[in-house]
Amino acid sequence: MREPRNPLAISFAVWQAIFLREAIDRLFDMRAAWFWLLIEPALHIAFITVVYSAVRMYTVGGIDVALWIIVGMLGFFLFRRTAIQVMYAVDCNRPLFAYRQVKPFDPAIVRAVLEAFLMAIIASVILAAAALLGHDSLPRDPLLVALAVGGLWLFGLGYGLVASVLMELVPETEHILKLLMMPLYLISGVIMPMASVRQPYREFLLMNPIVHGVELVRQGFVPYYHVVPGVDMAYLYAWVLVSLLLGLLLYRRFALQLVMK
Repeated sequence: MREPRNPLAISFAVWQAIFLREAIDRLFDMRAAWFWLLIEPALHIAFITVVYSAVRMYTVGGIDVALWIIVGMLGFFLFRRTAIQVMYAVDCNRPLFAYRQVKPFDPAIVRAVLEAFLMAIIASVILAAAALLGHDSLPRDPLLVALAVGGLWLFGLGYGLVASVLMELVPETEHILKLLMMPLYLISGVIMPMASVRQPYREFLLMNPIVHGVELVRQGFVPYYHVVPGVDMAYLYAWVLVSLLLGLLLYRRFALQLVMK
């Protein structure tokens, strides 16, 4: 007679099954789906780089403008894609909740991990292409890059957890949350240097934790990058902690509603 598995082993088995299911769905849901995962950030990077070149702006904060755009764009895309995938994790995997081993949090964490894995591959390809084009795309401070990237990923997870519960409780919030992503793209220092924003407006923009993560990733790649004054890793992780705790509390409080809808 087989001994019953402990809860941790059951959770890992569930995560592995969902991971395989989600990976197949993301990569083979439509023709060349894997290609579109790569081409979206690549096109954004190419377009913004051409715009900066057209206005004869070749450095930002003391570093190559192409690297500045690549690193910032990849950091923001990691946050955005993770948040969006987690936001729809419950809705897309609701049939799996018929199995009592599967909890609402399981597809959320698996989707976040899968997105981190895919973005790591995409970032490696884009940075390798940048190196072939003559840009110094190796991070000088890998630890700082890892901490900043990890903060952006965790904040995306926390944001997605909170947003997914809000969408289930008040469906109309889905439209607001979708619209919110575009302003975040514009005010997170991804395509606009924060140093060019005058006070006191810059202080308001620095309330956005994504700005801190993006700026710190750039500093990790180029130590002499002129980081905007006020950027703080602790501030980013404070938002991470609050969003994750709030998301987990909401998942626990409304677990039945998430499953039964």
